[in-house]
Amino acid sequence: MDVLVESLGEFGPFVLNVVKAILFLIIGYLVAQMFKRIVRRQIERNSRLDPTISNFVASIIYWVIIAAVLIVVLQLFGFQATSLVAILGASTLAIGLALQGTLSDVASGVLLIAFRPYKIGQFVDIDGTSGTVKEVTLFTTELVTPDNVQIIMPNSKAWGAVIMNFSAHDTRRVDLVFGIDYSDNSDDAMAVIQKIVDADERVLKTPETWMRVTNLGDSSVDITVRIWVAAVDYWDVKFDTTKAVKEAFDDNNISIPYPHQVEISRKA
Repeated sequence: MDVLVESLGEFGPFVLNVVKAILFLIIGYLVAQMFKRIVRRQIERNSRLDPTISNFVASIIYWVIIAAVLIVVLQLFGFQATSLVAILGASTLAIGLALQGTLSDVASGVLLIAFRPYKIGQFVDIDGTSGTVKEVTLFTTELVTPDNVQIIMPNSKAWGAVIMNFSAHDTRRVDLVFGIDYSDNSDDAMAVIQKIVDADERVLKTPETWMRVTNLGDSSVDITVRIWVAAVDYWDVKFDTTKAVKEAFDDNNISIPYPHQVEISRKA
């Protein structure tokens, strides 16, 4: 190595520092990735800790190691640690103004982890964007839509938006509305619906099923049904009950009307 440096003359030390810097960056990146995986794995093994915390903490450790590596690399080129601190201190305001959006994302990420309005694996709606939370990092929240589309959202936008968490509670209420013809008996229709609901083991007994005639529409008498189910069964129960009621109405000669117009002709 010394022979190579001497052969390069006055550029030898600079070239050597460049090589060292490249090696430090590569090794630092690999070490940061390794520690990120180790921290995430160790936290995930603890059942008392939320997986959201593991991703966030691992992300912080990754960036801390990267920052330390960059400081070491700068020292190779003559920048002293005290000088770096002075430079960073003098440029704090400029960096803060230039990266205020990024710093806001970091601050929002800390708040999201602290208050946890959503966790990994939960289905949420953030400011009109729906999806399952896949990861919360230092800067962003990653969602996956039901049709498997990846959505990357800045933490500042997520924290400042209205968040609807559909998975926060173990149970959810399914609201269904069935319209019947004015010539049909509403009590008979409600009895048919009640029989279907009672036969479904996924429907919870408490709270009790709520069913009422709620509207006299232009072409139908509307019956509203509210049943409680486990959150994981919400969509299956909603779709299965709708199908079962339709088939039961057909079997019992109960009509489901549709909007129509009646033409009345008058003789002059």
